[in-house]
Amino acid sequence: MVCLVMVQNQIPGPSSDHHKLRSIPSVAKIPNPRPDSGFFHLFIFSIPLSLLFLCFLFFQTTPVSVLTLRFGSTPQPSSVPHVSKLKSRPGSMDFVELEAIEGLRWTWNSWPPSKADASALVIPLSVMCTPLMQSSELPLLQYDPLICGRCGAVLNPYSRVEYQSRIWVCPFCFQKNSFPRTYTGIGENNLPAELFPTYSTVEYHLERKSSNPTSNLNPKPNWGNGMVSSSSLSSFTSSSSLVSSFSSSSPSGADSRVLGPAFVFVVDACSAAEELRAIKNELLHVLAKLPENTLVGLVTFDSMVCVHDLGFAECSRVVLFHGDRELSSDQIQQFLGITRTKKQQQQLGKTTTAEKQTFLLPVSECEFSFTTAIEEIHSSEQVLPGHRPLRCTGAAMSAAIGLLEGSLVNKGSRIMVFTSGPTTVGPGIIVSSDLSNAIRTHRDIINGHAPYYRKSSSFYKKLSQRLSDASIVLDLFAYSLDQVGASELKVPVETSGGFMILGETFDSDQFRKCLRHIFNRDEEGNLIMYFDSTIEIVTTKDVKICGALGPCVSLRKKNHLVSENEIGEGGTYIWKLGTLTNKTCIAFFFQVGEEEKIQPGSAFFIQIITRHVHGNMGMRKRVTTVARRWVGKHSPEIAAGFDQEAAASVMARLAIHRAETCYARDVIRWLDNELIRFASKFGDYIQEDPSSFRLSSNFSLYPQFMYHLRRSQFIDVFNSSPDETAFFRLMLNREGVVGSVIMIQPTLFEYSFDGPPVPVLLDVRSISPDVILLFDSYFYIVIHYGSKIAQWRKLGYDRDPNNQNLQKLLEAPDLDAEQLVAERIPVPKLIKCDQHSSQARFLLAKLNPSVTQHSTHTDGMDIIFTDDFSLQVFIEHLQTLAVQG
Repeated sequence: MVCLVMVQNQIPGPSSDHHKLRSIPSVAKIPNPRPDSGFFHLFIFSIPLSLLFLCFLFFQTTPVSVLTLRFGSTPQPSSVPHVSKLKSRPGSMDFVELEAIEGLRWTWNSWPPSKADASALVIPLSVMCTPLMQSSELPLLQYDPLICGRCGAVLNPYSRVEYQSRIWVCPFCFQKNSFPRTYTGIGENNLPAELFPTYSTVEYHLERKSSNPTSNLNPKPNWGNGMVSSSSLSSFTSSSSLVSSFSSSSPSGADSRVLGPAFVFVVDACSAAEELRAIKNELLHVLAKLPENTLVGLVTFDSMVCVHDLGFAECSRVVLFHGDRELSSDQIQQFLGITRTKKQQQQLGKTTTAEKQTFLLPVSECEFSFTTAIEEIHSSEQVLPGHRPLRCTGAAMSAAIGLLEGSLVNKGSRIMVFTSGPTTVGPGIIVSSDLSNAIRTHRDIINGHAPYYRKSSSFYKKLSQRLSDASIVLDLFAYSLDQVGASELKVPVETSGGFMILGETFDSDQFRKCLRHIFNRDEEGNLIMYFDSTIEIVTTKDVKICGALGPCVSLRKKNHLVSENEIGEGGTYIWKLGTLTNKTCIAFFFQVGEEEKIQPGSAFFIQIITRHVHGNMGMRKRVTTVARRWVGKHSPEIAAGFDQEAAASVMARLAIHRAETCYARDVIRWLDNELIRFASKFGDYIQEDPSSFRLSSNFSLYPQFMYHLRRSQFIDVFNSSPDETAFFRLMLNREGVVGSVIMIQPTLFEYSFDGPPVPVLLDVRSISPDVILLFDSYFYIVIHYGSKIAQWRKLGYDRDPNNQNLQKLLEAPDLDAEQLVAERIPVPKLIKCDQHSSQARFLLAKLNPSVTQHSTHTDGMDIIFTDDFSLQVFIEHLQTLAVQG
C-alpha cells in the first residue's frame, strides 16, 4: 500500500539540533569489507553531525502555513500587527524557525472558529511553551512595562497607537490607555523597542522600588535612549548587546548589598564511606564556586536530623530532631530559635535580623565553618544484620523547609537532597528496615500491597504545597542500586521545578557533571538560575484557557478567560513555578469560546507574561505576544499548520497524566481510540476499503509517533521500577518538543564505509554485521558494533597504520556520542555493545519488531523474540478501523 511505503521511507524525529531528516532514500546494501580486500582505501568523511543534518534540512521543502507580519519600509505599530496585515505564506517558515522566534510550538497553527469544529480536530488546541528560551536578539529593556488597565496585557507590537493623543489601544480588550510622561517623544519614526514588529518577545529589567517616597517625584524618560528610529532598525537589531541602547541610570548587574539565593544541602549520613566521600568532595567544589553573597545551610540525617549551626565559632554545634516525629513548620522554627513575627514576615526577600539566626549564612561569613562541617560528616552505615539503615529522609526535608520558611520569604532558594537509599523511619517512610520486606513494585501499588505508599505520598504532597508557598525548589540526587522512594517524591520535585537524578553511585562523572551544571555562572559571575517564577496568560475573549501540564502549580485565580473545562493544572490564568531553566517547557491548553460567532479570517492574540527572579536577584519580566488566524473548518490552512512533533509531545503529556490515575491498558486504549478518530478525520479513503486509505505528508508521521509512544516506558511500565517510571515521566513532562520526540521515538544512525553517517529506520532490519549504529533514546545512548566490525576491533586491525579508515570509522560514533552526552542534563548513560551481546538488549528493546520468531527469516539475521506486533501490522489495523466510519 502507498501508506506503508511512505511509512517505511520516512524517518521521523526531532526537527532541530542534529535530527532534522524526515525522508531518505532506501539504504542500499554495502559490500562486506575485509582488511585484506583493498576496500579500506575508501575515504571516511569526517563531518560533524550537526553540520550534516543542517545540510540535509536545507533540502527539506515540506510546505507549512504560518502567520507573518507584513510591513513597509517604515515599520509602525499601528500598521504592522493589525488583523488586516496578517497573512498566510505557505512554505515561508518551518515550525522550528517559528519556535526560535516565539519560543512556542503550536499543535495547530490555524484554529477553526467554533468549539465543535475544534473538538473534531481530535488533537487539542495547545501550545508547547519554553518561557525562557535563549535568543541572541532578545532586547533587555531597562524600564517597567506599560500595562493595560482593564485586562493586564502589556504594550506590544499588535497595539494600535494614536501618536497625537498619546494613546495606545490594547488588542486584547480594546481598552484605550494613555502613555505616561516618559513616552513624550514617541512618534512614527521614534519607537520604543516593545512596539517593533520584529520583537514579539521582549524582557524587562524591573526597577527596584525605593522606600523613599520622594525618589520618584522627578521621573526621567529612561526609555528614551531605547527609542529607535525606523532608519536605524538594521543597526539596532544587529547589535550584539542591547543593554547599551537603554538608559544607563537603570539598575544592571548584581548588587553586592543584596543577598543571593539560598541553598540548603541535605546529606544522607547512612551512605557508604566511598559514596559519602564523593558527595563531600563535590559539595566543597560547589562551595568554592559560589558567589560570596550566596546563603548556605547544612542538614545531615540518619535516624536523627542534624541542623548545623554555621555561625557558632567555638565548636561544632547542631540542633537535633528525632527522625520518627512529624513536626510542623512553627515547631521546627521554634526549636531552631528563628520564629519570625508577622511584621518580619511581611518584609519579603529579607533575612531575619532580630533573631540573628546562624543556620543560614552568606558564604563570605561561614566558608570555614561550612567546610569544617562538611569534612566532619562521617558514615553511620553500621546496621543490624538483615536490616536496612535507619534513614529519616522525610523528617530531614521537613526540617530544611522549616529553616528556609523561618529565614526567608518568597526568595530564591533550593533544597538539595543527596541520598543512597529509601526512607525507613519517620514521616514519608518507603519501606521498613527489615530486609525481609521488599520495596514496593508497580504490581504492589496497583494491588494495594504497598502499606506505606498512600500515606507517604500524602506527606510529600503536603511538603510540595509548603515548597510552592515559600518559592523553594527541591532537588533529589539519589544514587543507589535499589529504589530510594523517587515515586513518592516525584510530586514535590516536579511541582517545584527541581532536578531528579537517579544513578548507581555518587562516584561517577554523571553526578559531578549534573551538580556542576546547576551551579554554572554567567559572564557577570551570577548563577544561571531563575527563581520564584509566575506565568500569566492573556488572550482575546474568543480563546479560553483550560490548563497546563508541566512543572507548575495552579494559583486558582480565575477571570472571564478561564474555561470550566480543566486540563492538568487548570482553573487559573496564572501559574507558579519554583524555578525555570532555558529549556523548561510547559504545555498550555485552550478551547474556543461560545459567546459569539467568530469571523473566519480574523486574528486572535495570546500573550505570555513570565516573571522571575534573575540570578543577580533582580526582577525580570519576559513578555511574548503572538497572533494566529481563525480559518474555516474546511480550510487547507488547518492541515498545513499541523505540527506533528508538537502534537506527539502534547499527547504524550496527556497520556502520562492519565497514567497517574488509570491502568496502562486504559491509557493505551484511549491513545488508540484518539488515533483512529484522527486517521478517520484526516485520511483520504473510500468507505470500507482499507486499501484506499492515504494520509498526506502533513499527518503521515503522527501514527508512527503513537505506535512508539504506546510501547514506550512512559506507558508500558513492565521491566521498570516505580522510581524509574517516576523519573521518566518527570523528564517528559518538562522537556521541549525536540527532546520529547527523541524520548518517544529514538533516533538511529548508521556509520559505514560508504560515506558520512545517515539516519536509518528504527527497525531490527537496520542491524548489519558491517556497520556501526548510534542509537539515542535521550536517557541512554548505544553504540552498536556489527559482528564483523567487532571482530576486526578485537583483532586489533584498527591499530594497523594501513587501516586508518577502520580507525576513523570506529572513532566517528564515539565523537558524536560524546557531543550528545556533553549537551544533555541529566547525563545519559553511554553503552557500547557488540552485535548478539547481552548489552545489545538496550537497542533491540526499542526497535520495530519487523522480524520475530514467528516470521520468516534467513540464518544470521537478527530477530526479536516478542509477541508484540510490528509497525506494519499496526498501520494495517489502523487503516481497517479508520475506514469503517
